[in-house]
Amino acid sequence: MISFSTSYADYDLGSDYERLISAIKAESSSGASGYYKLPFDTFALDSALAYSTREYFSSITDLVIIGVGGSSLGARALHSALLHSCRHSSRRVHFLEHTDPFETKRVLESICLEHTHFLLISKSGTTIESISLVKFLITHFDLLSSVNKRHLACITDSSSPLESFAKAQGLECFTIPANVGGRFSVLSLVGLVPLSLLGLDIGMLLQGARAMMESFFAGEERHIINKATFLAKYYRQYPISVLFSYGSVFSDINRWFVQLWGESLGKLDSSGTQVGLTPVGLVGSIDQHSFLQLIVQGARDKVVSFLSLDDACAKACKDSSFIVPEYSLAGLESTDFVNGTPFLHLLNLQKQATLETLESYAIPIDSITLERLDEWHIGALVVYFELLTSCTGFLLGVNTYDQPGVEFGKQRLRGYFL
Repeated sequence: MISFSTSYADYDLGSDYERLISAIKAESSSGASGYYKLPFDTFALDSALAYSTREYFSSITDLVIIGVGGSSLGARALHSALLHSCRHSSRRVHFLEHTDPFETKRVLESICLEHTHFLLISKSGTTIESISLVKFLITHFDLLSSVNKRHLACITDSSSPLESFAKAQGLECFTIPANVGGRFSVLSLVGLVPLSLLGLDIGMLLQGARAMMESFFAGEERHIINKATFLAKYYRQYPISVLFSYGSVFSDINRWFVQLWGESLGKLDSSGTQVGLTPVGLVGSIDQHSFLQLIVQGARDKVVSFLSLDDACAKACKDSSFIVPEYSLAGLESTDFVNGTPFLHLLNLQKQATLETLESYAIPIDSITLERLDEWHIGALVVYFELLTSCTGFLLGVNTYDQPGVEFGKQRLRGYFL
């Protein structure tokens, strides 16, 4: 399970709770965003599993994902968090996310076409970075020839230009619901297809997601609404939302969260006022040595969410042998007080020390602890963050699911070439 503790638990919601839960239920039913239904989509699950078990993939050792933002961050985040649990797959994954020639060169030098599958993911079907990259790959590998086109597949919106192109070329093409935004799409085929190809148990992923979704709508995750209400009410006093994740396995979860939070909540509200919460992703204990000083004694404008693993995770993941040895180094005896301590327990003690320090300074905090590092728990974690984003966006009075500021930049780029 996932345990939550929060300094917002005693916040007086008054009538806000019923108003907000009713609004989110109405939003889910209205189809304003399709992510609410993704954990229950058995067709997507079956399609991804059927595809990943084709005989063709028995010789595939490398998967190259071509996509940017929501088309790649979700799959990257979940794969890196769960790499230790990948089943029946030793495939390597590479991400081509933008037109950086040095990264593109590095990836191309590490693969051979015969053993590589390319997966182009673009919701709109016209993403400049992704389409530019696939143009290069098509010409470099002759991917549209009859013998090579099986090495390329696409995921996009139904009726997008990319779907039309894929059909015309005889390429495998998966489509996702039009009302599922890119940053909310990891539990759609956008995430399920690559994660299944990489050996993750996507059925269990959706089970965890479904459990969190059902629990929320049953009124059992009140902490989400408590936190959203606090953040929305005090967004001017605390405009910065820090996710302090203890463990490098969460590094890409942080990146996914930053996009989800920033692109969803940084908007003009219904009255035209600029609002938003700035996301910051930190990794503990590394960033205790880089950012913690700013949180403790800098401007008091941050709320901090801690994300960590229960000590039992090490044993469950068969990593319990990683313990600080009962060994003393001459002249360094002052460090011996941690001897005999499991690595994960030491990491969690560092988290606890940081958390209690922030508490002593009355900095708003909450803590999320995963009992296991597996697909079920990560699926539940994804839905937790998505629901928190929706609740906060509603209370801020913004459209959580559009991104006009991003579109402005795309229009300006096009203007450079006219």
